[in-house]
Amino acid sequence: MRISSTKSRFLAVLSSAALVATVVVATPAHAAAVGPICDKKVPVQTCQGTTSDGAPYVMMVPANFNGTVALYSHGYRYNIDLPAGMLPSVPTGYKVTNTPEPIPGGNPAIASYFLGNGMAIMGSGFARQGWNLDSAVSTNVELVGAFKTAFPTTKHVLAWGSSLGGIITQTLAEKYPTLVDAVAPMCMADNVSPELTAAGDVLWGIKTFFDPTIKGGNYSAGAAGNAEAIGDIVKVLTVLGSLKSSMATGAWPATSSASGKALEAAGVPSRSALLLIGLMAGLPTQSDHFDSISGPDGALKLSFPLAISPALAVLENAASAAVLAILATQDVELQVGGAVYDNTKTDYSARVEDSAVIYNAALSGNTAINAMLAVLNPANPGAPRAKGNADAMAKMGKLAATTAKVNVPTVMMTGVADPITPAGATQRVIDAYATQLVAERNAAIAAAKKSRSYQAPTKKLVVFWSTTPKAWTTFDSTGAPIASSPAVSGTNHCTFSTANLLTVAKTMVGAGTTGKFPTGGAIATAARKSGNLSVDKNFRAPLLKYYNEQ
Repeated sequence: MRISSTKSRFLAVLSSAALVATVVVATPAHAAAVGPICDKKVPVQTCQGTTSDGAPYVMMVPANFNGTVALYSHGYRYNIDLPAGMLPSVPTGYKVTNTPEPIPGGNPAIASYFLGNGMAIMGSGFARQGWNLDSAVSTNVELVGAFKTAFPTTKHVLAWGSSLGGIITQTLAEKYPTLVDAVAPMCMADNVSPELTAAGDVLWGIKTFFDPTIKGGNYSAGAAGNAEAIGDIVKVLTVLGSLKSSMATGAWPATSSASGKALEAAGVPSRSALLLIGLMAGLPTQSDHFDSISGPDGALKLSFPLAISPALAVLENAASAAVLAILATQDVELQVGGAVYDNTKTDYSARVEDSAVIYNAALSGNTAINAMLAVLNPANPGAPRAKGNADAMAKMGKLAATTAKVNVPTVMMTGVADPITPAGATQRVIDAYATQLVAERNAAIAAAKKSRSYQAPTKKLVVFWSTTPKAWTTFDSTGAPIASSPAVSGTNHCTFSTANLLTVAKTMVGAGTTGKFPTGGAIATAARKSGNLSVDKNFRAPLLKYYNEQ
């Protein structure tokens, strides 16, 4: 679920005149439905207001508006303030914000594409932060209505979003298919239960092996719960830092549980336990800097990618996901009134049955694997399972969720090694659409028997996979891996280039205004020209572990 940081200024290079307009997007200080209040500027006017639930929004409309508007839904934003110095990604700390975001990350090239071609853009900051699928969909419905009222010449409404914004977009199209003409869920999150199961498995595994004082869920309400969550973040990052420093030696953190220390005494390296956690939770074994293929010149050329690189990849991916996992769990618990993670019936041996063969060397062989799985066995009193609150879990089950039905032309894009919103969330939609398409074809055949005219169903789904390079791990002169370069495509979270975003935007606009996708190889050509995108129909991402697909 992408952490969204909105730029307050959007540079738009407009139409053939190539005018540059700088627009300050401020947050209206209202708590009820207001606006839109427009500044009437040319060549682009900015309109601001709030929906009836108090969500601030912004609309940007060019003077030559052609009737098409694109609604963007931003990703997950933390719903509590975080202190300075806690996270390397935000050294000055984090303050809860509901600033509207009408384009991905304030990208000026994306704004230029829409506004420069006569299309409007809009987005909301939403009424609440955190996991807000229910309220966000309601806000977007009201926002579309407000736009159409203010600009009655509107012909086409497009919707797109990233991460949590991706599932917001997909759910909007499922519940209100007549409201939008095309959608583009990017790096889409799965439903709340699968997402929090993955997060909970990571946290429970780290707690069980490396620091039993981690709470990992069932947080208190109010300020006490905030303190517990922040404390867990510090503990998890401390554990990961210790694991990183001992990756070569295999030493265990000083905070390790009694079971963890017993494994250490038996000669099981800590990196193997870390990798097992990643495999049981479904974290990718490729990351920003580790491809699990490359090794340094010399003695480690073969052993590094075989035994160490997968654990380093899980380490990076866990670090990327840990903060969000803790805060999202706390957030949802507060919404539904109790603990929502329950692994009392999870069979971790079955979870890793296949991957334990593939990563046997990195897991230190069968004896070590069996010893680690014995620690995770529910019969081990040193690894108590987490039990969720039945009422809270029932309430969580009633939160908005996608059915994965495709009602309108849909463009999806996701990274093949995204650790926060795994590619399996997109795969679930692909699988559901395959079944849906068969049913539509059967219905068309049945109809043709009566009318004697076969009308083939219109293709409604295009998927762009953001792929990784063939290899990308690099090493310094001493043979140590370099982990300071930017994340490569396909890894980290929503790591899309401007060219990738433009490819999705143009494909969405084309389908939304014509009602169909281009035939032939146009989509594949667009992917190739965009760079690091593929429309490979033979690629299949694993579903999240929640679905028990091995």
